[in-house]
Amino acid sequence: MDNFTFLNPTEIIFGKGTQKEVGALTAKHSKKVLLHYGGGSIKRTGLYDQVVQSLKEAGVEYVELGGAQPNPRLSLVRKGIDLVRSEGIDFILAVGGGSAIDSAKCIAVGVPYEGDVWDFFTAKATPKTALGVGVVLTIPAAGSESSNSLVITNEDGWYKLALAGDFAFPKFSILNPELTFTLPTYQIACGITDMFAHVMERYFTNTKNVDLTDKLCEAIMRSIILNGPKAISDPSNYDAQAEVMWCGALAHNNLVGTGRESDWASHRLEHELSAIYDIAHGAGLAIVFPAWMKHVYKHDVTRFAQYANKVFGVEYDFWNPEATALEGIARLEHFLEGIGMPIRMPQDLENIEGNIPIMAKKACEIDCPGVFVKLNPEEIEKIYRKALN
Repeated sequence: MDNFTFLNPTEIIFGKGTQKEVGALTAKHSKKVLLHYGGGSIKRTGLYDQVVQSLKEAGVEYVELGGAQPNPRLSLVRKGIDLVRSEGIDFILAVGGGSAIDSAKCIAVGVPYEGDVWDFFTAKATPKTALGVGVVLTIPAAGSESSNSLVITNEDGWYKLALAGDFAFPKFSILNPELTFTLPTYQIACGITDMFAHVMERYFTNTKNVDLTDKLCEAIMRSIILNGPKAISDPSNYDAQAEVMWCGALAHNNLVGTGRESDWASHRLEHELSAIYDIAHGAGLAIVFPAWMKHVYKHDVTRFAQYANKVFGVEYDFWNPEATALEGIARLEHFLEGIGMPIRMPQDLENIEGNIPIMAKKACEIDCPGVFVKLNPEEIEKIYRKALN
């Protein structure tokens, strides 16, 4: 096990009706906030009215910025930064899923900075401070509600890059599984895939003697496998949605990554895919991750066989652990297909063959991805092509 420092200061408020506490929680941090959300679904479900009422009752003034979308855009972040500065706002309240939360975090770190917020993503500058962020979660998926990271897409060149630091932990996050009841089943499936991938990025590690965190990872993945399909088949199943929502938070709050290297190559490859084609992040991960696994599993067949056995219940073949490992990958694909995810690139992606070398090159522009196995552009191209057929 490696040395580590674990920090997660985000206050989690979990359970039924907890969105009604948002005003009192926000008032502890600010009396004037930016209310940031997505395309308007929170208005259709009535959540917007509940949040606004709670803010008013707590004496919190708010200015609205809607429009956060999947693969959140830098242009909206810049608009939000200007709005926050002009209105004298000192706190951001994100109501939505990972896109609204990541966009809110990016606005929060951009406001105190005199330069362009994109400088942080290209390593031209390092964040020193940020405004506070609060969250009312509506889509369990990205784990951004209690993580120290965010991802933003720059439309100029279609770069999708990540940023991380202690500044990005939300001050509080409200997690009410009831708020997921109206989600389309495809969105639920994308969220399940995203959180499952967050655990796998940490599970496939070169660090030895990490038995405890291995078991934590395996437990979260098994819980997702058990409860995810229940949530999809009956989105109003509170118990299933509660398990899935808590899995999403635990998958990405850094706990299961303590004392071990994490990989993140599959996320980097997916970011290039969804930056160009605007594929839902979870669907992109369903396409990329099995292809990555097929490319790298021989690097540590024993770990892949352990994954197959402990997560998917494959009988461990001690005479042929490679067969066990490959069966585990096959069962992951079967699980993803069973919840409605694609496991190959759609046939209608325009100029995908021509864009594969471009995506591979862009994935290595700052540094080549991968810790479990360090990848170069040629290997990345092979992984993308494995995902074609």
